[in-house]
Amino acid sequence: QICLSLVKLLFYLAHSPLGSIVLLDFQPRQFVMVDGNLKVTDIDDASTEELSCREDNDCTLDFPTKSFPLKCSAVGKCEGINEKKNLFNAYRYFFTYLLPHSAPPALQPFLSDILNATGDLRYGINETLKAFEKVLHLYKSGLYLQKRPLHLKDYISLKGFRMVEGEDYKCWPSYSHLGCLLSVHSAEEAATICNSQSQCQSFIVTQRRTWTGRPLASFQSSPTDLIPDANAVVYIKRSASSGERL
Repeated sequence: QICLSLVKLLFYLAHSPLGSIVLLDFQPRQFVMVDGNLKVTDIDDASTEELSCREDNDCTLDFPTKSFPLKCSAVGKCEGINEKKNLFNAYRYFFTYLLPHSAPPALQPFLSDILNATGDLRYGINETLKAFEKVLHLYKSGLYLQKRPLHLKDYISLKGFRMVEGEDYKCWPSYSHLGCLLSVHSAEEAATICNSQSQCQSFIVTQRRTWTGRPLASFQSSPTDLIPDANAVVYIKRSASSGERL
């Protein structure tokens, strides 16, 4: 969410009515999330000036660990230098820390492509935004789940019950510090996740939603603490559903 919002902001800056705007003091502390969107808190260091040049050798974009040769345009300006400076700073301050941990395993190769392409400045802001929107579509639609074995058949569903919320085993990246609360596309994906965790014996797909509209599923090591809830369904592993437990 943070990276996509940042890319949308940089897309606007690259195509603003004032021209391409560069953030000269590009640091994480300069941004804040407001209603799910990243905003710049200080625009005193924003500039529309692009580096003047006479030849291509005048247009090297230097960073502490990398340098990028750019072209000198016919009007004597380094082509796209503001856009590329913003994008590489987004890569080194945000993408490298957030993207490797931001999606299910099936979508990680797409994020790795974005990471590599922005790190080498092979992508401009237009291509970067398009790549992010593709990943978001796959994530929200559940298309990344195709051709996977079905695991929900390994579970018994108990309609009209939910589990008592409380501290249980931890997982990552959980939406709750008390237990294992993860975003899923469906009960089928939740069953796949539960099967992959040795502690998990049951789960419930809650009514809570993430910013993408996906529901949150709560995974637990014991299905014994159940309470009536007409709108809920508890899924319990068949191997855990002995008569004593139920």
